[in-house]
Amino acid sequence: MKEKNISENKVKIYFHGASGEVTGSNYLLELEAVDGKKTKVLIDCGLYQGGKICEDKNREPFPYDPASLDAVIVTHAHLDHIGRIPKLKKDGFKGKIYSTYPTKDFANLMLTDSVGVLTKEAVREGLELIYEEKDVQAAMAAWEAKEYEDGFTIGGLSFLLKDAGHILGSAIVEVKLAENADSKKIVFSGDLGNSPEPLLRETSRVKDANYLIIESTYGDRLHEDRAESDLKLERIIEDIAVKNGVLMIPAFSLERTQKILFQINNLIENGRIPKIPVFLDSPLSIKATRVYKGYSKYYNDDAKEIMLEDNDLFSFPGLVQTLETEESKSIANKPSPKIIIAGSGMLNGGRILHHAKKYLPDKNNVLLLVSYQAAGSLGRQLQEGAKAVSIMGETVPVLAKVAEMGGYSSHADANGLFSFVDHSADTLLKIFVAHGELKAGSFFAQRLKDYAGLDAVVVKSGDCFEVEL
Repeated sequence: MKEKNISENKVKIYFHGASGEVTGSNYLLELEAVDGKKTKVLIDCGLYQGGKICEDKNREPFPYDPASLDAVIVTHAHLDHIGRIPKLKKDGFKGKIYSTYPTKDFANLMLTDSVGVLTKEAVREGLELIYEEKDVQAAMAAWEAKEYEDGFTIGGLSFLLKDAGHILGSAIVEVKLAENADSKKIVFSGDLGNSPEPLLRETSRVKDANYLIIESTYGDRLHEDRAESDLKLERIIEDIAVKNGVLMIPAFSLERTQKILFQINNLIENGRIPKIPVFLDSPLSIKATRVYKGYSKYYNDDAKEIMLEDNDLFSFPGLVQTLETEESKSIANKPSPKIIIAGSGMLNGGRILHHAKKYLPDKNNVLLLVSYQAAGSLGRQLQEGAKAVSIMGETVPVLAKVAEMGGYSSHADANGLFSFVDHSADTLLKIFVAHGELKAGSFFAQRLKDYAGLDAVVVKSGDCFEVEL
């Protein structure tokens, strides 16, 4: 019988989440090598976010046998990329989990916190828990951290993590055959950063990808200039000071909160805004910021230089951190003007709901959206101009101003995504556009076809493509 050539190694890529939508990232790589051995590696295993439908989807069985997987590789620690890993462990996964060092530490925080949130949800709906604290602990025990550019092998595949510039520790994943340096390369972009960032290093460039799975969160739009966003934040703070109002900033605990604290610190130190109380009303954000401070070696050179003069980039006079529930409740009794930073970033839950319920009916107040707002979320309703919203079972009129700041996004915009692809334009055989709503993904894929002559397809959940390495 004729021996098969090594080039006939086939890899199937299954798209099980964040396909035609932004949340629930879950991609399966399955190598069927010429020697008949299989390698199965999952890239991310995230929660669906954005309302009741998403809550139901998180409870569904995985479309593969968790026990059959060799490993999971995590691109970064946002819940839409890690939130179902404890469920995976609970359902029989026995392999290792790989990520960068910051991602491992952030994941421990995020997943531990999510147990409380999911428990409340289960009690409210009268349903079984998706996972428990012991499942988080089991997942963390199986977690192995890697440095950027420190290659490792799983079965018949080799992997390399590069800096995605999205949040601290975020990674692009490069995949090749383990014992063939000349094999073709699959690249998972993860979430790509909005470089240049004030704190993070720039997104690594990949110049020789053959197959690219790329996010498209903002594939159909451009962000406003960051300097414009900085000026907008300054003016909003000045405005609420004059009007004696309240500025509410719903923010993701990881990256967005640190970015906002950094900029407010900058404005105060340069005398650009009045010194008014700022409440960081999120235990998770407070803990994440502590971890963030411990990984300054991952900061960019500009941030490191600022640290020589200001060794705490995220603290300033007037900042109050409220860990306990009673401390949070007491914010309502503090006089205005004041700024409240709280989770969740999409207003799906968390302490921000109590503040929104109290302060949205007042025209002197401002709700400032600085994060992506998923379809179905309360944040999306407010973003789209809702005049009244339901919060904790009550109808709340929206008289406060709802403002947005696109320049603080941690995602690359349409031009940033196109630039990332362009570096591999000469070697790319196929591009799989994922992690975006259908409109954004379709627009971006068409742009790649029309302006770069590339073969790009928008993936749907359940799709499977076979590529040859």
